Amino acid sequence: MIEEAVPETRGASDRTPADRPASRTVAVWDLPLRLWHWAFAASILAAWFTPTVYDSLHRIIGYTVLGLLAFRLVWGFWGSRYSRFRMVGVRLRASPGYLWNLRRGMTGRYIGLNPAGSLMMVALLLAVAVSAITGAMSVTVTFFGIWWIEDTHAVASDAVIVLVVVHVLGVVLMGLLQRENLIRAMFTGRKRIRGHH
Repeated sequence: MIEEAVPETRGASDRTPADRPASRTVAVWDLPLRLWHWAFAASILAAWFTPTVYDSLHRIIGYTVLGLLAFRLVWGFWGSRYSRFRMVGVRLRASPGYLWNLRRGMTGRYIGLNPAGSLMMVALLLAVAVSAITGAMSVTVTFFGIWWIEDTHAVASDAVIVLVVVHVLGVVLMGLLQRENLIRAMFTGRKRIRGHH
């Protein structure tokens, strides 16, 4: 079943009690995905602050990130509805128009990831994968000291941090536009249902 974006066009005075914010919630993010999300975020931050000074710890974190990436790939096919990748292609194609409409505060209503969120997810997973893989390669006998491996690792790692900052800002912005605490939703796994028609 395709998840539809529900436009929020009615004013507060037009809503019935069932339509009003916080009237109902729905389970969106399952527990494995939520645990993965926060472990992934913590690992990325830890990796950023540990290179050179804590080299052994940095390597352990890097291998942990590779394991987390492998889990997310598996969970993207066998997890619960909103953990799966089945709608990613559709959302990516919709992302340019969605980002353009955000200029006017038009967010639509998505229970799972909106097109901008899907774009960010793919960009982050790819950037982290490149960073982690080249990091692991750089400590092998074959690739140790190879300039393009080291440069790719550095550039990908910088890109990850930039994407993380954009991601956090995007979550805050969407929370303000939709009057919903999206950070709390990633802890509880539940989001409000609003604007039913």
